[in-house]
Amino acid sequence: MSQDFFAEKAASYEQNPQRVDNVVAIGRAIKAAVALQSDMQLLDFGAGTGLLLQQIAPCVAKITALDVSPSMNAQLRAKTAQIACELEVLEQDLLQTPLQRQFDGIISSMTLHHIADIPALFLQFHQLLRPGAFIALADLDTEDGSFHTEDTGVFHCGFNRAAIAAQALAAGFTEVQVCDASVVQKPHGQYPVFLLTGRRSAAAAG
Repeated sequence: MSQDFFAEKAASYEQNPQRVDNVVAIGRAIKAAVALQSDMQLLDFGAGTGLLLQQIAPCVAKITALDVSPSMNAQLRAKTAQIACELEVLEQDLLQTPLQRQFDGIISSMTLHHIADIPALFLQFHQLLRPGAFIALADLDTEDGSFHTEDTGVFHCGFNRAAIAAQALAAGFTEVQVCDASVVQKPHGQYPVFLLTGRRSAAAAG
C-alpha cells in the first residue's frame, strides 16, 4: 500500500466531531473491556493521528503507533508531547514487513476495513502478542458502502460480527467476544461500530 490515501485529509482529520466522538466511545469501550495496566506496552494498529492512543496512554507504559500513512504519522509525531506515555511511531505495512517483537496488547480503531486479508492480519497479531496478551479491535458493522464518500483504500464495507469473530478464533485467539462500541452519525445514516476482544492463550509458545 504505497499510496497515502490520507494525504489531503490528515491535517483536518480531528476537526470532524463525529469522528472524534466515535473514537472517544471506542476508547471507553476498550477500557471497559480490558484490564489495562501501568506497565503494559501496546501496539496501536492504524494509529492515524493518535485519537485512540491518546485515551489509552494514561493507563499504560508505552504505545507503539503503526501506520502506513506518512501524513497521519506526521500529525501524530507533532503532538508527541501531549501523549501521556512513551510513544514510538512506526511507518510500515505490517503484512509486508512484520515486526520482530511482542506486545501486551493490540488496539485498533476503524482500520480493519482498510486491510484486504483479515485472516492473515489476525495470524500476524497472534504472533505479535505475548502469552495472555489481548486484542481490542473496533470497526464497522456490515454496511451498504455509503460510509465512505471518498477513496481511502477500502476493502470491506464493514464486517459481520460472527464471521470476524470466527476469523479471530481460527487464528488461535481465545475468549473472543464482540460487543457494541459506538454509532457513527452521518447526515445520510447511522453506522454501528463493534469492539472485538480476545486473547492469546497464556499457554501459547513460539
